[in-house]
Parts: sequence; structure tokens; C-alpha cells
Amino acid sequence: MSKARFSVASRTELLYGVHPIIECLKAKKRKILSFYTTKPFPKAWKRIKPYLPSRLPNVQHVSREALTRLAGSPDHMGIVAAVSPFKYATNLKKASEKPRLLLLDGVQDVGNLGAILRSAYCTNIDGVVLCRKRGALLTPAVFKASAGLAEHLPIYLVDSLPQAVRELKELGYHMYMAVAQDGDDASDVAFKLPHCLVIGSEEKGIDEKIRGMGHRVTLPQRDTSSYNASVAAGIFLFLSAYGR
Repeated sequence: MSKARFSVASRTELLYGVHPIIECLKAKKRKILSFYTTKPFPKAWKRIKPYLPSRLPNVQHVSREALTRLAGSPDHMGIVAAVSPFKYATNLKKASEKPRLLLLDGVQDVGNLGAILRSAYCTNIDGVVLCRKRGALLTPAVFKASAGLAEHLPIYLVDSLPQAVRELKELGYHMYMAVAQDGDDASDVAFKLPHCLVIGSEEKGIDEKIRGMGHRVTLPQRDTSSYNASVAAGIFLFLSAYGR
């Protein structure tokens, strides 16, 4: 197969693996334009088939090696889809009726971001705020790590985290800052609604510019060790949803 057939339009994104493609089809927020898969179809195709529209998008059969090059990963399970771009929301004022938000400050690792978004979906978060200039944004690897569940989340993209925090506070949100130390035990905190949970980066945590703009909460832990960023986020999300 020639490389030209693999060219992807600038306003087209890729998904790879079964779960991201299935959740994209279930969410019905964006259109699948083409499938790239092996011939014969891989076993994973049977799992996707029940969710396909009656009019099947264009299907191109290629080698597994070609799929790995296209996806940038060997974890494609024999299927890559070209899809219309994910649409970020930008107007935080429209989030005012959403009782539970998550704001991510500088999460860098795409695996961590995907895992956090997966936990956010499972704990009924109503929306996620990302900063355009700080941390990872949505990529094929993020959708893969989220098992495709990021497709179902309203995700807001902002230019300034301090401004976003001030705006959310003006809208009446209680801000909870997840910190490694010098915070109240999150398992003892009664999270008030509406609230926004803020999770910081893997290395530096929440930026000093916004750390003091909310109620600091922490997790009990053994000595000076620390949780993995996505694990800590999952615990905080669970406590904010199902704790006191």
C-alpha cells in the first residue's frame, strides 16, 4: 500500500483499538469517515459490527505493519478509524448547571490523562476542564487509555487556568485542590455541590497560582511515598462522588 493512501486530512483524527471506536459509535458525537483494517477482518471486527451504521463507511484493507505505522502504536487490535475531530467546549458559563466538574492542571502523560478521564466517566463527572497551554490534550493514545469513555464527556478547553478558576468560583463552584500534603483528609471532607475538583501535574502538582484558590484536600498515604497521578485522581474522584 502506498503512503499516499495513509494521508489524513488536517481536520481528521484517528482512533485505534476496539473500545475507542465502539464508544465513538455509541456516543454519536462525531462521524467515522474511514476504517483501515486487515484482510480477512480481525476478530475484533465482530465486536464493532453491531454498532456500525447501515451505510458502512469506507473500508481499506492493509497490513498490520501499516496499521501500526498509522496508529503510532501496535495496540490497534487490527483496526484504525479516521473520524471527524473531537469538539471541545470553550464557554465555562454553559457549565453552570453541571454539579460536578474536574479541572486538570498540567497532566503530561497521555496514559495518565486517559485513565483519569475513564475514572471521571465512571464517577459521573459532568465535565472536564483542560488548559490549552498546560498538559496533554486529547490524542489517539488518550482515547485508547480511556477505553473510549472520553467520547462521552463534555471537555472544556481554556487558555488560562487562574481565569478559569476565578470564573468557576463566580459561578458558585466550590473548588477542591488535590494536594500531596498540607490538606484536609479527603475521606473526611463533605464535598459540597456544585464543585470542581482540581488535579495537578505528575511532578509539580497544582500550580502555585491557583493552589490557594480553593479547599485543599489530600489522601492518607504511607510515609513519604506518593500515589501514581491517575490512581490518586481516581481515589479523589470516588471520594468526591461517593464519600461523605
